[in-house]
Amino acid sequence: MGQSRRLRSGPGGAPRLGTGPERAGGGRAGDSGAAMAAPGPRQRGGGCPCPWPWAAARRRLPVLRWLPRYSPAWLRLDLVAGLSVGLTAVPQALAYAEVAGLPPQYGLYSAFMGCFVYCFLGTAKDVTLGPTAIMSLLVSSYAFHEPVYAILLAFLSGCIQLAMGLLHLGFLLDFISCPVIKGFTSAASITISFNQIKNILGLRGIPRQFFLQVFETLRRIGETRAGDAVLGLACLAVLGGLRAMKSRLPRAAPVEPLPVRVSYLLVWTTTTARNALVVLFAGLVAYSFQVMGSQPFTLTGSIPRGLPAFRLPRFSMATPNGTIPFRSMVEDMGVGLAVVPLMGLLETIAIAKAFASQNDYRIDPNQELLAMGFANILGSFISSYPITGSFGRTAVNAQSGVCTPAGGLITGALVLLSLAYLTSLFYYIPRAALAAVIISAVVPMFDAGIFRTLWRVNRLDLVPLCVTFLLCFWEIQYGIMGGMLVSGILLLYSIARPPIKVSEVSDGDVLLVQPWSSLHFPAVECLRDAVCSHALTASPPCSIILDCCHISSIDYTVVAGLAELLQELRKHGLSLAFCSLQDPVLQVLLAAHLEGFQHFPSREEAERCGGAEPGGSRAAPSTSASTSASTSQRSLLPAGLIQ
Repeated sequence: MGQSRRLRSGPGGAPRLGTGPERAGGGRAGDSGAAMAAPGPRQRGGGCPCPWPWAAARRRLPVLRWLPRYSPAWLRLDLVAGLSVGLTAVPQALAYAEVAGLPPQYGLYSAFMGCFVYCFLGTAKDVTLGPTAIMSLLVSSYAFHEPVYAILLAFLSGCIQLAMGLLHLGFLLDFISCPVIKGFTSAASITISFNQIKNILGLRGIPRQFFLQVFETLRRIGETRAGDAVLGLACLAVLGGLRAMKSRLPRAAPVEPLPVRVSYLLVWTTTTARNALVVLFAGLVAYSFQVMGSQPFTLTGSIPRGLPAFRLPRFSMATPNGTIPFRSMVEDMGVGLAVVPLMGLLETIAIAKAFASQNDYRIDPNQELLAMGFANILGSFISSYPITGSFGRTAVNAQSGVCTPAGGLITGALVLLSLAYLTSLFYYIPRAALAAVIISAVVPMFDAGIFRTLWRVNRLDLVPLCVTFLLCFWEIQYGIMGGMLVSGILLLYSIARPPIKVSEVSDGDVLLVQPWSSLHFPAVECLRDAVCSHALTASPPCSIILDCCHISSIDYTVVAGLAELLQELRKHGLSLAFCSLQDPVLQVLLAAHLEGFQHFPSREEAERCGGAEPGGSRAAPSTSASTSASTSQRSLLPAGLIQ
């Protein structure tokens, strides 16, 4: 199939005139992730086009799926995307180290290994790994502002993530509900933003606990440094204006003349690299004041030059009072060893799924776990703190037209060049400018509309949202655990109290009971109460039909409860018949050999037969074979339940 030339642009992205290399099956280069992310099922017999070891390697190394088809047209787009993300990653890495409570160089140490690892192991072409605001906030809470703790936390988190990927435990993330995630990210947005107010105002010695931070900041607001405040507010205004400009940037039409397209490209580049440009401008201003002999700004200060040493993380830490052993360090991190890897995985997979859906390709969640695990383990060897997927940089990557994860190689190389040659220039970057970069990045994380949405959709979901949101201001782990606990209670309550509809049919001669979900052992009493409260008070007494069309599974406790219900109704001269039983449920009930068990293939047939006869035999079973088989089987119920 031939190549077609066309002018393409990502959502709000730069126009790009390029060829669309076609893959087998007619897909676009921009959709190359579809083939990269989801390998087809292995063919059986002699139809497999490649030997088994090669197929296994392709499954575990996604790079082997797209690298053989790589084309020069993709290289140009990956290069542009990698440079765009790199210009965003460097200033953000310096800023996020401040959020984590670590020296600035540790942000840069954390910003390149994930890019390289994900290129080989990742299944989403758009995702970029590195330090993020959320992960930096978690590191601040569990690493106690000690680099040794932060590096060890990265190693242990990577080991946990790698084990989860190998054991296919990605489904555990499904138990963290959307209200909990929204509550956490919204609270984190406020916490991180207010944490940077001290740098905007030039205040020092402000505590990191949120409520103490608010109190001290308001108490000492009179000590504000005018230079830092003016520069910080100016940077915030410029970043906000450039963000708004980019969101309103129209798509370029293919018929636009060259000068218009060049102008569009310049505006797009300026708005995309806004973080780097603002930090560069602020650094030039600070350097100008330094040359003139005065310095009204608080500067970042010296950053060690060169690349970090490649070595094992330290499993103990020397202090003036002695050495802290590995066991004590693990105990100090505590619940952080669960929160950090789970939140890192959740953030990465959520971002990967969002962009995979947007750009029409598929990801492998368990492979994403492996990629995250290897990235954090190898990152700890070069003094990285825990990393995860970045929504902001991933959006820049997608809008820049990235075709494969190879764009991460360019981003990682740019960070390495910055570490090798530009660290002396970072000395003059004002802290107020970095604080403005952080605030600009995290403010959109606050989702005010979620409260209104949940009020309209399901008000009960506001409970875990508010619990998580409020407790996160106290301690992050309490917020996440509290929200998950409330969500779990609500989930269990819905299982224990399923909706049950009770109505009269056949002119009031039959009572129809319809559970609207599967029955599990906590729901037995609810079903018995619903049946008995209506059947025992009906006048005259009527037959009961239990419509089981929505029940896909039952357990032993439910079977025992149904046996007791049949006995109780029989004592009052009432009958209970089952209808619309799904085959797995029917087999369980037949195996239990319930006394007086009767079932019908459909509700209509049960109504025509008037339900079951009190104490009668099985009426109109689905198959005579199943009925006879049930009588020959040994009862699975306790002897006291079988009369």
